[in-house]
Amino acid sequence: MEDSIEVILQDSGRMLPTSRPHPVVSACTGALLTGMYGVWSLFVMPGFRRVPWKLKVPYLPSSKDQTQNIMKLLDGRTGRLADLGSGDGRVVFAASSAGFQCTGFEINSILVAYSRSKACWRGVHANQATFVKKDFWKTDLSSYNNVTTFLAPGVMAILGDKLLKELPDDARVIACRFPFPNWPQHSCVGSGLDQTFAYDICTVRAHLRTLPQGMNEN
Repeated sequence: MEDSIEVILQDSGRMLPTSRPHPVVSACTGALLTGMYGVWSLFVMPGFRRVPWKLKVPYLPSSKDQTQNIMKLLDGRTGRLADLGSGDGRVVFAASSAGFQCTGFEINSILVAYSRSKACWRGVHANQATFVKKDFWKTDLSSYNNVTTFLAPGVMAILGDKLLKELPDDARVIACRFPFPNWPQHSCVGSGLDQTFAYDICTVRAHLRTLPQGMNEN
């Protein structure tokens, strides 16, 4: 039996190549992977040097179902909308087509350029959809009565503090996938990764005022 196994292994050694890949092939493969990583990082990792480490969030586009869920939760509302981290602009385009005056905040210059080009190609007027290369963390959002966001769970509490300080009482906030901690939901649609949450700022403020001291921190 052992002799048979040795014969099989010897035959396999003759059939399968054992030499190392050609240096040129290895170099080309390495260059290709490096280039792919470079392109990927341009889109996924935005202008991180301008943003504190704890607030950094990689680019992850909303799914079609998430975008539809956002629009369901905005049904019946009007006014100005801010999309925080607008990416390729899909939420802004959907909301602008529903009559909202939208501003997409994005710090990745490539994504901003892509969104602006897409708006121009679609014929979307600037008073319907505007894309700005601007850090929303450093921007006063008090002029918006609708806010949409799809960020990371680690920044939701910090974002909640900012929105509570700046947004008017009639504002509604839509969060994709990751809810705000300690915020009572107005409504929720979808499930799993596409679950989307709606919050009315006046209700959130009233709820947080009823909590014992020290418990109303996000």
